[in-house]
Amino acid sequence: MEVKFVEEGKNRIVFELFGEGHTLSNLLRKELWQDSHVKVATYAIEHPLVEKPHFIVETDGADPKKTVISAISRLRKVAQTLKTEAKKLK
Repeated sequence: MEVKFVEEGKNRIVFELFGEGHTLSNLLRKELWQDSHVKVATYAIEHPLVEKPHFIVETDGADPKKTVISAISRLRKVAQTLKTEAKKLK
């Protein structure tokens, strides 16, 4: 996955995720909304055949880049827990 930063500001970040679709994008958007500093967390995919979600994240003053990184870290922990629990089912 490649990340391209389109805009970086004090309270706002705009970036694109190349090669990703709605699955990861929805997870990330929902996880961002769990952060009390997030005021806007949305994405759009301009064309269904081109997997390139365009994200917009705005905060109340918290560093938006760090906020996104934190959300991704939380998702990694959830994925690891799911993987561990799935192995127990064998």
